[in-house]
Amino acid sequence: MASFGDFAADSNIFKDRDVLSPHFVPGTLYFRDHQIRELISLLAPAIKGKKPRNLLIYGKTGTGKTCTVRHVIKKFSGEAKGSTAVYINCRMYNKPYRVMLKAVKALMDGYDKQGYGLPFLYEKMLEWASEGRQLILILDEIDMVKGLDELVYTLTRANDELEKGGVSLIGISNKLMFKEQLDPRSRSSLYEREVVFPPYTAPQLQKILEQRAELAFRKGAVNSAALNLAGAIAAQESGDARYALKLLVRAGELAEERTLSKLSDREVKDAREMVELDLVKETVDKLPENHKLLLYSTARLTLSGSRYARFEDTKDGYLFSGDVYEEYCDTCKRLRKEPKTARSYRSYLNDLEMLGLVTSVESGKGIRGHTKLVKLGHPPHDIINLVSKSIGVANG
Repeated sequence: MASFGDFAADSNIFKDRDVLSPHFVPGTLYFRDHQIRELISLLAPAIKGKKPRNLLIYGKTGTGKTCTVRHVIKKFSGEAKGSTAVYINCRMYNKPYRVMLKAVKALMDGYDKQGYGLPFLYEKMLEWASEGRQLILILDEIDMVKGLDELVYTLTRANDELEKGGVSLIGISNKLMFKEQLDPRSRSSLYEREVVFPPYTAPQLQKILEQRAELAFRKGAVNSAALNLAGAIAAQESGDARYALKLLVRAGELAEERTLSKLSDREVKDAREMVELDLVKETVDKLPENHKLLLYSTARLTLSGSRYARFEDTKDGYLFSGDVYEEYCDTCKRLRKEPKTARSYRSYLNDLEMLGLVTSVESGKGIRGHTKLVKLGHPPHDIINLVSKSIGVANG
């Protein structure tokens, strides 16, 4: 009979698998020196009691945005006096009230319960800053906030009411175009600088994995070929370090299950399919409803084929963008949901492409004039299984 002791025994492979978590912040961050300098130069005025400018950070998933910000904020907190940085995950705190309550709770004692109105919390924030303090609010996944215009306008307006002290925003987003969704008033009040995090290359990912592997694995438990392969595979997946780390930890777990003393490139290859599906599920679960509806529609159309195009019109599984939009509208109507406009559809499509869930190309001349072709990035049956329940579709 199995016991807890069977599973609590020391690992032959791992020394500290937590080091392979994307939330772990190493002492040295490779290949982000430029972004670190940008952040430090932005926050430097707060060390002297002056208000920093607002900042928007963009980049695909797994490019080190959050890790870099946490790294810099740790340095900042050690040097800043009279200034405070508050990190807020906007996937969890996704409304202006929740963001403000989280911020005030971090600044003052006695506000652990809900029930305070938004104006009251706003006044408390002003009261704290009016002593000459600087508040830096880090809003990770800022695009997830419902009522973002209200939040941005409220926070940036605070500086007009303060004679001393100030409030600054650092917004982090995977969506390069999310700012365009703000109304002009909010956009103009968010007088920002921007920093873009590019994807990692294969050699960069290999160096990052070497750094983590030294801390995570027992001596001799992983060979360089396995690390190089994991880095190369992750570089193919848009340079996603998070993918590379998940691939390595899953390969280590496979080596454990196989009672090996060392993981090799075989375990990395075997782990690849498992990790891809895990990450797709994680990404899909976080999507807003209309993005899920569009993804589901694309998967359905991939299986059934376009209703209007001849087989020779398309290639390699690509679909006409117009057909995908029609399928999306039909899906919405079947589920008694209001389909969004073609303009919104194009925005959703761009978001899905940025997340690696679809790809698109321009058709060129000769195929229905000039149009966009869309292709699902993962097996359609997998996507349908992942999305169906959350959008209210029975049995896929």
